[in-house]
Amino acid sequence: MRGFTLLEVMIALAIMAGVILTLISTFNNQLNRITQNREETVAALLGREKLEELELQKDPKPAEGSFAPANPDLHWKLESEPSYVPIVKRLTMTVSWDGGKRQLTLVHYVPTI
Repeated sequence: MRGFTLLEVMIALAIMAGVILTLISTFNNQLNRITQNREETVAALLGREKLEELELQKDPKPAEGSFAPANPDLHWKLESEPSYVPIVKRLTMTVSWDGGKRQLTLVHYVPTI
């Protein structure tokens, strides 16, 4: 009866370790991407909701705040400026999170008539 030598077992273990590390690394990378996509989606949806809420005002002024209590780590800032077309105003909503390290900007044009 012939068994495996110590060298063959060590090579097999080294190959398995490489495969397992690759799988763990890939899985971790995918989890990070899923988390980032979720954060960006939540920021975009909340930003659009706040932008539409502020757009209902006759003349939205620059303002800022947070989405507390549901999302206290997300902050928004609205900037208003004229556009190249005289009867249109440009609203820029910036949503930031992760201590301001990450942000998403939404631009919306509204008539001033």
